[in-house]
Amino acid sequence: MKILDWYILKRYLGTFSTMILLFIPIGIIVDLSEKIDNILEHQVPFKAVVFYYLDFTIYFANLLFPLFVFLSVIWFTSKLANKTEIIAFLSSGVSFYRFLRPYMIGAVIICLGALALGLFLAPKASQGFNEFKYSYLKKGKKAQETRNIYRQLNDSVFLYADDFRPLQQSASYFTIEYFSGNTLKTKISAKKIIFKDSIYELQDYVKRTVLENEDIIEKAKTKDTVLPFNIDEFTPVTYVAETLNYNDLKAFITKERQRGSSDINRYQVVAYKRWSIPISVFILTIIGVAVSSMKRRGGMGINLAIGISLAFAFVFLDKVLGTIANQSDFPPLIAVWFPNFLFGILAVYLLYNAKR
Repeated sequence: MKILDWYILKRYLGTFSTMILLFIPIGIIVDLSEKIDNILEHQVPFKAVVFYYLDFTIYFANLLFPLFVFLSVIWFTSKLANKTEIIAFLSSGVSFYRFLRPYMIGAVIICLGALALGLFLAPKASQGFNEFKYSYLKKGKKAQETRNIYRQLNDSVFLYADDFRPLQQSASYFTIEYFSGNTLKTKISAKKIIFKDSIYELQDYVKRTVLENEDIIEKAKTKDTVLPFNIDEFTPVTYVAETLNYNDLKAFITKERQRGSSDINRYQVVAYKRWSIPISVFILTIIGVAVSSMKRRGGMGINLAIGISLAFAFVFLDKVLGTIANQSDFPPLIAVWFPNFLFGILAVYLLYNAKR
C-alpha cells in the first residue's frame, strides 16, 4: 500500500473514530437528562447505571452507524479538497477510481466491524438496554395491551385471544382449537380468560367436542381448568428480536411463523438490517467522496450541508419504510433494502459525475 493509501485510510478511520467519541457522550448526556429523575426516584444502583450506559454506547453506535460513516467521509474529504490536496493527487496521474481505493479498504474494515456489532455485540447490548428500562424505570410494564393474538402451538393446537393485558394476566374472547389433520376435534372458547395459581379461569365457558354424527356442547358460567400453554405465549416481548444473535433470530422467526405470529414482519426487518447496515457503508462512502471531493465556493460548509441532508434522507427513508413494514403487509425485504438500492443508484450517478 502506498503513502497516499495510508494517508487517506488513516484519516478515514481516525475521523470515523473521532465522530463516535464525540457523538456518544452527547447521546449519553441527553439520555441521562431524560432519565435522571426516574433513576433517582427508583434508587437505581450505580453499578446498574454504569452497565446500562455501556450497553447504551453499543446500542447507540449501531443505531447511527451509517450517519457516522457518512459524516466522517464528508468531513475529512472536504478538508482535502479545500487544501487542494485532491487536485494534487489527481494531477499526478492517479485516476479517480485509484484515488477511491483506500476509501473502499476503509469501508471494508468498518463493514466488518458493523457486522460484528450487528450480529453479536448489539443484540447483547440491546437486551441489557431494554432490561434496564423495564426493570428499573417501567417496573414491569412490558406491554400495556396486545390485541389480535394468533398462535399455532404445534401441528394440532391453535389459539386466539384479544385485548391481552399482561399486568392483569387476562385476555378477552379466547379460543383454543384442537385438530386431527385438517379435522376440528375440540374447540374451547370463553369471553374472558384469567391466569390464576397455575390454572386458568374461563368466564362464559363453552366447549364443543366434534364427533362423527353429533357435537357435544358443554357450557359453564365459570370454569377452572389446565390448558397446554403458558400465559407468556400470548405476548412475546416486543424487543425480543433485537436481543438475539443472527442464528437464534432466524430460528425464532421460523418458530413464530409456525405459530402464526402477527409480528413476523417486525422480526424480519430486524434480521435484514443486520446485513443492510454494513452494506450501506460502501454506498455512503462512495456518495460522501463524490459529494465532497470537489472544491466549492462555499467551502466545507456547503459539502457538510449536502452531506447531512443526504444522510438524514437515508436515515429517514430507512426508518419510515421499516415502520411501514412493521405495521402492514409491506414486504420487509423491500422495506429494508430499498434505501440501499435507491442510494446505490445515486452513488453510481454521483461517482460518474465526480470522475468527470
